Amino acid sequence: MTTVLLTGFEPFGGDAANPSGDAVRAVGERWTGDEKLIVEVLPVAFSAAAARVRQLLDEHRPDLVIATGLAGGRTQVTPERVAINLADARIPDNDGAQPVDQPVVEDAPAAHFATLPVKAITAAVGDAGIPAAVSYSAGTFVCNHVMFTALDAVGPGTRAGFVHVPSASALPLHDTVRALEIAVRTAIDVTDDVATVGGSLH
Repeated sequence: MTTVLLTGFEPFGGDAANPSGDAVRAVGERWTGDEKLIVEVLPVAFSAAAARVRQLLDEHRPDLVIATGLAGGRTQVTPERVAINLADARIPDNDGAQPVDQPVVEDAPAAHFATLPVKAITAAVGDAGIPAAVSYSAGTFVCNHVMFTALDAVGPGTRAGFVHVPSASALPLHDTVRALEIAVRTAIDVTDDVATVGGSLH
């Protein structure tokens, strides 16, 4: 049986809710697929989130890892294409840590590319009438930290990546839930990404 790990985050930055955490809980409650879906809401804390991701990978040995998080300034669902080996926090995390110019993983590559079908996910979400676009920067906060950690830690044959979601004021939560359901199904069904235009000029 295919096992999928889907993660979101708890609230941070003074917000009362985080749509990524709310959405992954809803996906877990609604899941009717034949695959085993593991849902987890991670702490918005560099060390704790990375440690929990590694624990989940060791415990469940998933075939797919889809981490999600909030990108408050965006209005589209944005699958991320690349994670960089850099933690550079503009604000403290929920544990009060604020790393500056630190590697996510010592002696690891400068970047890892997502191994999910990023363009296919983007197209499928868009086809459902939900705004979506490929993103080429997951930032340098805990979202990027988790994406890089997962890609660095997964074993052979496990595909992983990250999807940023907008705030609930920019996209209704039910659309975010549907977008993540589509992302999971597309990642399960599509092994080779589509060759379509999806680059960025800046």
